[in-house]
Amino acid sequence: MKNKLSRISRLLLLLGAIGLVIVIFVPIWRIDLDAPQYPEGLSLTIHANGLKGNVDIINGLNHYIGMKSLHNEDFIEFKILPYCIVIFAVVFALVAFLNSRRLLNALFVLFVCFGILAMVDFWKWEYNYGHNLDPDAAIIVPGMAYQPPLIGFKQLLNFGAYSIPSTGGWLFIGAGILLLILVVKEWRNYKKKPAFGTFHKATVAAALVFFASSCNNRPGAIIVGKDQCSYCKMIVSDNRFGALLVTQKGKSYKFDDAHCILSWIKENHAGVVDCYFTDFSNAHVLIAAGHAMFLKSDVLKSPMGGNIAAFSSITDLHAVQKQYNGIVLHWDELQKL
Repeated sequence: MKNKLSRISRLLLLLGAIGLVIVIFVPIWRIDLDAPQYPEGLSLTIHANGLKGNVDIINGLNHYIGMKSLHNEDFIEFKILPYCIVIFAVVFALVAFLNSRRLLNALFVLFVCFGILAMVDFWKWEYNYGHNLDPDAAIIVPGMAYQPPLIGFKQLLNFGAYSIPSTGGWLFIGAGILLLILVVKEWRNYKKKPAFGTFHKATVAAALVFFASSCNNRPGAIIVGKDQCSYCKMIVSDNRFGALLVTQKGKSYKFDDAHCILSWIKENHAGVVDCYFTDFSNAHVLIAAGHAMFLKSDVLKSPMGGNIAAFSSITDLHAVQKQYNGIVLHWDELQKL
């Protein structure tokens, strides 16, 4: 039947329904604030049913610049959004059960419209809070507004604001991409155009990879000439000595020298989950600190005088040691320096 869905499409619709159910229980969006007085950063996470994270601290800071306090009861969205997500999850499963291509197309249109409406509503919420300020606030900067970015980065006085989807947001986006793939696939089948021999397998693989990657927090690479060291505030100039850490809140900090990352850890104590160092012999690869071997030599001349290089290969380490001398250390020994 031309109007029927393929078995793989129905299975993927059920996968999408499961993903939407998960959205209810995980954060959908997050706004991270970074400033010198808050080295660990502040985080506001938006869930389907309310705001979580450092809400009280952020409200205290907003009071000084005249922004309204954030309270869950002020947002009607938190009352209806969980129901909307559940309804879409049920409809995903219902379309799979009813096995109709027309219903799939209608679901895709409705899902995209809902996503656009949600982002417009989010932008209006940010605009109102960032522009409607108390004229009697303690801090008034003429012409200054404090609207966070819809997505991406924006500097607000001494705070850097990062607005990005969280796990639930990526799952929601993934569900929309999944619908698009299925609509195109079923349209091709309807038109009886030649299909790729491995299209079904590729579709399943793409869907599974996207949903799995939605929960992956592995940090990205350190970019020379662009990234700034979180400790000394210098621009990273030599990627061979770069380092990176991830905190319990999932926030990444980049460093241009082992001296800087070790100093940051000592000053901020708890909260570090993972540490990574750039492989000295392969400057674009990050290796976990616990799996790395370190060479300390004054001849290395790293940017901030730490003079410590990390290696994933004992062969590479010995080769560099012959040239620069120095002592070999492991991660636990390095932290005691």
